[in-house]
Amino acid sequence: MAIKRSKRYEAAAKLVDKTKSYTWAEAVKILKQIPATKGDQTVDLAFKLGVDPKQSDQMVRGTVALPAGSGKNVRVLVFAKGAAANAAKEAGAEFVGFEDLIKKVTEGFQDFDVAVATPEAMGEVRKLGRVLGPRGLMPNPKTGTVTDDTAKAVKECKAGRVEFKLDKAANLHVPCGKFSFKPEDIEANGRAVIEAIVRSRPSSAKGRFIETVTLASTFSPGIRIDIAPFLSA
Repeated sequence: MAIKRSKRYEAAAKLVDKTKSYTWAEAVKILKQIPATKGDQTVDLAFKLGVDPKQSDQMVRGTVALPAGSGKNVRVLVFAKGAAANAAKEAGAEFVGFEDLIKKVTEGFQDFDVAVATPEAMGEVRKLGRVLGPRGLMPNPKTGTVTDDTAKAVKECKAGRVEFKLDKAANLHVPCGKFSFKPEDIEANGRAVIEAIVRSRPSSAKGRFIETVTLASTFSPGIRIDIAPFLSA
């Protein structure tokens, strides 16, 4: 059965040549020419990587700070005590605590987007794996969310730090802003994301690491990116 597309999507599809790979600047220019929707769509980059997700030494995971921010109000929860808890509160974390917060999350509290914990707190926080794990919210040293410098972690999360993690099909989807952003802001954010993925190549990866990169907003067709300039930079 053929998929019925909206007139807006069909108009957008006419702007994109599916047989071509565009420069990063060209892709952003085309994206901004696509008719807008009522809501402010998320813009993201989709990567197909040439690694084997089943191999632990080929896992690709990390964080990247978006220069122009994510356009999202990020609610941060911090598991900490003492000075680290006070620092997190002063940095703007919405929820800060330890035993009380662990109990609250265990009982089903989910109104937050990022969880941060001190190394000291992780002994107890690990017990929340079944709750936080499925949502991708378990604090992890590799993503900078297990740290004694809670103030820095909170500020980075709120300023536009996003996480990326390889899925079972060797794909990555990383948000790089909102459709309403200026072209130069989408360009800066996307460039930071692509460069971060290039740097994250596992030493055990063989052959071509990044197979394809596609730019798209929530309701737009994908625009394929020419990755070569980023690999030779």
